[in-house]
Amino acid sequence: MAPHDLRRPFKRAAISDQQRRRELALQRQAQQRADSHARARALASSLLALQSQPQPEPEFKQEVEMEPPPAVVSSVLEASKLKGSEARRWFARQLMLPEWMIDVPPHLDRDWYVFPRPAGKRCFVVSSNGTTVSRLRNGSVLHYFPSALPNGARIKGVSGPASAYCILDCIFHESDQTYYVIDMVSWRGYSLYDCTTEFRFFWLNSKLSETGACNPPSTYHRYRFSIVPIYDCDQMGLHAAYAGSVPFGRDGLLFYNKHAHYQTGSTPLAVVWKDEHCSQYFLDTDNKGEIPAQQQVVLELQDDGKLTTSDDPPVVFGSLDGEFVQKSGLHSGNFLRFAIKDGGAQVVDGKLEMCDIQYMGKANRARAFADGYSKVFFQYTARHSPLRIDDLVASIQPHLHEDEKTTDVEMTD
Repeated sequence: MAPHDLRRPFKRAAISDQQRRRELALQRQAQQRADSHARARALASSLLALQSQPQPEPEFKQEVEMEPPPAVVSSVLEASKLKGSEARRWFARQLMLPEWMIDVPPHLDRDWYVFPRPAGKRCFVVSSNGTTVSRLRNGSVLHYFPSALPNGARIKGVSGPASAYCILDCIFHESDQTYYVIDMVSWRGYSLYDCTTEFRFFWLNSKLSETGACNPPSTYHRYRFSIVPIYDCDQMGLHAAYAGSVPFGRDGLLFYNKHAHYQTGSTPLAVVWKDEHCSQYFLDTDNKGEIPAQQQVVLELQDDGKLTTSDDPPVVFGSLDGEFVQKSGLHSGNFLRFAIKDGGAQVVDGKLEMCDIQYMGKANRARAFADGYSKVFFQYTARHSPLRIDDLVASIQPHLHEDEKTTDVEMTD
């Protein structure tokens, strides 16, 4: 694909409700920010009002209990005290998980970044109390190691208070033993959860190299960190992400909405896309590394026998008879593998109406989640009518008039 190639005269029609959910996600984010600002103003006004009131007589003195502003119930530092399965379950819920691109988002060139996704193991990297730990998507520990990240190694005069922790969203690339950083969640104890992607990426590019974390490995810095090249999703940026030279094996493309906050769990404001040219794993493989004749999906068994995805709210793909569940020794919460049979799937107005599935057995015990709906549907369309790079190119408008453009959302983080 050449960056100037616009031979495709049409855009692929939307086939799901992914854009509607994306708009709702941005609306919820804006409302949460407004609520947060309102709570802060109310708290400040209450404190000022209390200061301006005359002091009551001692015999009538009462303690005024102020409700503290909402806070995250479990911080990373608190979670570091958890052990075993409890720690794995907690960390498994902390990553922001992109949906799979079913439909091309509108205004791709204006509102989105694109970057090549390194092949490897997605993980959180947390530096605190003089050590660094990485945890995989299922919450299990990948590495304990010293690093040049803030408070990431026990070096005299370097490690600081526990509040100086750092959290990075990374992909560990096995062949060059490098952590490729795709997002920054916290820096020296300053939370970036409620900051836009635009702001987080700015900090990532300006802060990480200052620490020496991008330097070659050394005694107190066991693994190298590297920033993935990030582009505006215009023609040139899309071409560079898709076909440009990178020092790692490419496993598709990641698209992040510029105005999205970092939210845990699955989100349509970040999406992954692949084809056979930019990923060795375009179609899912089985335990033997081979592409099965029929698409396979992993669903979670519920109390009532329903089979659901990992989405919130979950999507129901079918159900199992209670007698079959009992005879098979299955339990609520089990992850089960199914094959999509010749009947395929039927989608009406972006919603799943029917899916012809056949039970194959329990999924790998290491799994922490069922498949998401977007992944199942992406893999289904990849086998029948894949979303091509030409569809992405055709959705980019390279010559918008000035009056058609909108300015970026003002950042107040």
